[in-house]
Amino acid sequence: MDHPPEPDIQAKGDILIVDDTLPNLRVLSSMLTEQGYEVRGAPNAQMALMIVEAEPPDLILLDINMPGMNGYELCEQIKAKPKSRDIPVIFISALDEVLDKVRAFSVGGVDYITKPFQIAEVLVRVRNHLTIRSLQRQLQQTNVNLQQANADLQKANIDLLESNLALQATNQELDAFARTLAHDLKNPFSSIIGITDQLKDDLAQLQTENPAALKLLEQIERGGQQGERVVDNLLLLAWVRKGEVEVRPLDMAAIVRQVQTSLAGLIETYQAELIVPPQWPVALGYAPWLEEVWANYISNGLKFGGQPPRLELGATPLASGQIRFWVRDNGVGLSLDEQTHLFADFASVEEIQADGQGLGLAIVRRIIEKLGGSVGVESKQGQGSLFYFTLPSKRL
Repeated sequence: MDHPPEPDIQAKGDILIVDDTLPNLRVLSSMLTEQGYEVRGAPNAQMALMIVEAEPPDLILLDINMPGMNGYELCEQIKAKPKSRDIPVIFISALDEVLDKVRAFSVGGVDYITKPFQIAEVLVRVRNHLTIRSLQRQLQQTNVNLQQANADLQKANIDLLESNLALQATNQELDAFARTLAHDLKNPFSSIIGITDQLKDDLAQLQTENPAALKLLEQIERGGQQGERVVDNLLLLAWVRKGEVEVRPLDMAAIVRQVQTSLAGLIETYQAELIVPPQWPVALGYAPWLEEVWANYISNGLKFGGQPPRLELGATPLASGQIRFWVRDNGVGLSLDEQTHLFADFASVEEIQADGQGLGLAIVRRIIEKLGGSVGVESKQGQGSLFYFTLPSKRL
């Protein structure tokens, strides 16, 4: 015996039954209503079209043989309208009727059931096609959501591109302003240094002792030198930020010699000892920027090394394909907290320990990172410090 499944009291779908035979309408309506479906009936094609137009159902059970417009013709009209084209249609046919399956499927039918009705079969087919319809709707909604998300993403990308272009233009204006301002400031500082030198010479020629005036002139001169260093660093920072340079194999020995020459006066003042290796491994980089890096590390070592400073320079190839270049001093070392903040923007050894540059180590970090390397320090208080930077090695 054919037993229907237990009914579900919650409505599971809206079904339209189109059949000109009232007993068939009653049987199907009762069968489906007991299972929790909402059921509407139409005895002819014209009423079915009005119902579908007014409030489309989730599923249509459609009798084939009806007076006037038959089921095939009605299905064609339903499928011709955008509002109802996606409604699944299950045809109803009697066992003694010839069901043209090819035509049924070609006009848009998805399945068929036969009379007399087998309850379990009807319910399974109805449930399956309602499930498929529900999944189709979910997929359609998902596609709508994806299209909207894609449109939103495209708009966001356009907005981001416009913002980036505006930001680039602003950065270019700021860089141009900073370079102009730095150049304008450099001249007054150079003048201050030159004038104080001349005043010191004039004071010496007076052959009179005036320690207070000499001390004041030296303070003015140091201030001018400090201001000039800040301007030089600002110009270098703007160059690093803006510059796209071509990296090449570096003659590190020549670069270090040039830095020693430029710092010769400072080295002599501190009576420092520099230990430089006879050979260097070949790394890739940009020589003018590397001169700035070595000059910063060496000048820091001179100022904060021992008495007198002893600096050892060296290089160590790493398994990662980078080369680690370093300067080891004999100073008092740095605390862990000092090491943590050392390379932050606008932090420096001078800011932590004394007056001075303020930009140096932050610029070193930016230079080396732009060249594909990294910077760091190893230090223990009372045991000196080792400042290092890495660069890609030249592949042979």
